[in-house]
Amino acid sequence: MTSQHTSGSKAAPTKIVTTPTGRIMRINVDEAGVPLATGTPVAPVAKAPVVSDPARRADVLFRVRRDEGHELSSWWMVGAFVVTSGLVILLMSGVPGIA
Repeated sequence: MTSQHTSGSKAAPTKIVTTPTGRIMRINVDEAGVPLATGTPVAPVAKAPVVSDPARRADVLFRVRRDEGHELSSWWMVGAFVVTSGLVILLMSGVPGIA
């Protein structure tokens, strides 16, 4: 995909590149599509370790994939809702002025 700059009288061809991390970059190219040297040194990119299980990525905080048969029971969520609701009712009963 190419686009044009609108600031000058001559349009410079560019190429839109998406990096593996999801960053979208615009690179100046010549007529043949070869990237032009900008004088900025390119730092080598360290490869991220290959993760076979997406639930164990470094940017996932609380999601854990458990073995078959070791999933969390839905009754824990029901119990947590009941306890939280009871705690809210208990705390709100101490607020004066509520009928």
